[in-house]
Amino acid sequence: MAALENADDTEWITELETALVEDCDFGSLRNICKGRPVPEHLRAEIWQICLNVEGKGDAMSSFDGFYDMEEQSVLRDDCSTLVDKLGNEEEDKVSIVSDLESIITFYCKSRNIKYTSNNGWLDVLQPLLSQKLQKAELYNCFYAIVGKYIPRDCVKNGKPFHLFRLLLQYHDPELSSFLDTKRITPDLYAHDWFLSLFAATCDLKVITIMWDVYFQHSDPFLVFFMALVILVNSRDMILLSDEPKETLIESMSVFPSGLEAEDIEDFCALAQYYSNKTPQSFKRDYQMPLFGTQLVQTRTSFDEQVAQALCLPVSVGELLQANQQTGEDCVRYFLVDCRPAEQYNSGHLPTAFHLDANLMLQNPVEFNTAIHGLFAAQQMAIAAESVAGGEHLCFMGSGREEEDQYVNMVVANFLQKGHQYISSTRGGYTALHDVLKDNLTDGLTDHNVKYCIVCSPDTTGTSSCSDLDNTDDFRISKESSMDSLFGKLSTVMKSKSAEVKEKLTNYIKNDQMAPERHVSNTDKVGKRYRNMASVFTIGDEDEGEDGYGGVSSDDEPREIVSLDTWLNKPEIIYHCKCKEIKTTGFMHNSYMLITNSHLYVLREIPKQKNMVYIQSRRALGSIVKITSKKKHPELITFKYGTSEDDGLNITDMDKYLIPTAGDAMRIVKQQIMKVLDALDS
Repeated sequence: MAALENADDTEWITELETALVEDCDFGSLRNICKGRPVPEHLRAEIWQICLNVEGKGDAMSSFDGFYDMEEQSVLRDDCSTLVDKLGNEEEDKVSIVSDLESIITFYCKSRNIKYTSNNGWLDVLQPLLSQKLQKAELYNCFYAIVGKYIPRDCVKNGKPFHLFRLLLQYHDPELSSFLDTKRITPDLYAHDWFLSLFAATCDLKVITIMWDVYFQHSDPFLVFFMALVILVNSRDMILLSDEPKETLIESMSVFPSGLEAEDIEDFCALAQYYSNKTPQSFKRDYQMPLFGTQLVQTRTSFDEQVAQALCLPVSVGELLQANQQTGEDCVRYFLVDCRPAEQYNSGHLPTAFHLDANLMLQNPVEFNTAIHGLFAAQQMAIAAESVAGGEHLCFMGSGREEEDQYVNMVVANFLQKGHQYISSTRGGYTALHDVLKDNLTDGLTDHNVKYCIVCSPDTTGTSSCSDLDNTDDFRISKESSMDSLFGKLSTVMKSKSAEVKEKLTNYIKNDQMAPERHVSNTDKVGKRYRNMASVFTIGDEDEGEDGYGGVSSDDEPREIVSLDTWLNKPEIIYHCKCKEIKTTGFMHNSYMLITNSHLYVLREIPKQKNMVYIQSRRALGSIVKITSKKKHPELITFKYGTSEDDGLNITDMDKYLIPTAGDAMRIVKQQIMKVLDALDS
């Protein structure tokens, strides 16, 4: 196995060297490298291709040679301090200081901006210096990195940090709320991360490898998701900390320094994982304000959107497109329409679940029952693979301030309770109506021009029962499509709460769910692998997840054992380090152990050296499918269940990040086949 891997390594490097000789473009280079760290002797050339500055002219030829900025002495001192840290020979120091000072002076003058210490520029230049670039090449790379990858306005309470807080809240509301309570805003700990692409806090070897992968992705937003991975991976340390605020901030600011070179590929893969789990509006809507041409109008709009946003906003366009997509790498929404019932009944998306925000104040008991109904409908829609089903909750208001204040209260309630993946529709129903204005009849259900708040702006949105064609009878009617279910529940929350819950649950169960087949003890476990198409697959498909969480809850009591004792047990055939990835995206340092019959996962216990939880015990015979992603083969998903006449019945799943996935999965497969052969005999 090792010999094969070495041969593969040599093969792709040889292919890369040949491509560089033939002046390959960025696309070809990325296809060859596949997000891997590049050989040191090729790095300078590869970075220039990735940054699109290969062969560019000498921009500094127009430099007037005058070092006369007001802050010139500060710049010169900062350059000298950096070069002293690098430890170069004395004769080289003067030359390097001169190059650094001239590069930054020219950059400031050509863009009419002032230099300030700790703005991240010298930190960005340090890894570039290690590549022994010519001064013109050094300037071009520096200019490209700062222009493309460093977010604008990275200052105290700057817009990138407001946006990062919304991102953290979206994926980990508990951690976000904890930091909010401590008044620890992202600019206090992540300032240097964003300004220098982590160069200010990480070892040079780590940064060069990180930038290898970073530049291949060519995604300026990757810094947000890298920062997110760092926080989420350290959440237990943060939440359990009893340090004073300033001490905690200081500790958090140096979290990236714990990264080692061998961690970077997994680190970047996890950043991409979170990126795929985030609304694409995050990038589309904020690309220009953060990284594009400065426009006063765009900046003003951006200021309002980010600074005042209660949660991540999602564009109507993305909302309409998202649930038509398939695959693991896409966000699917469960749309919650929070307008008053009269407005909902005068036009709504057919996939929208109605939750009247006014109930929260008017009738809290009914509101809580409606919430239970909402989650039940969401889970059943996901299980039925409906276009209305998604794990990401997106709330929609009217787009009018007087009504949306109640919607904001509902959203705040969900966030306060720690619900993950909470977003809102930017512009609400008004924006939706505008997008669908040429196709309102097909796009909206029950659209009533007379009472629609957009078609008839003077209306209050109130309508009579006769105008709604007997909606109460229509709600639970003969149609059986899951996708029309939520449209039929137009005024359902105005009914008695108990009746609502019963109708909702019975409708979905009776009309949508297939009869359950119970597994008999005579069913042969081995059948699921026999005469079936590629059920056991490693690294050859990207497929959707079924939405199951792990059996082991982190709130349940777990046995604590000695790691060394378990690793040295004679029945252990193989063991390796891994990271368990929960359905929430949280990661836990763990160990995977394989015996003749079982797969065990032991989770490290923070602050208890050599002690671990027995997180899961899985019989090898219960594993019905193992998959990995094409782009990230180290991300492994185990699916558990039984064989059914019409295919596999998946009952649970686990996901792990396994650096040695190739070896681990080869051994798992061998042991599974031995178990099945034993059952067949």
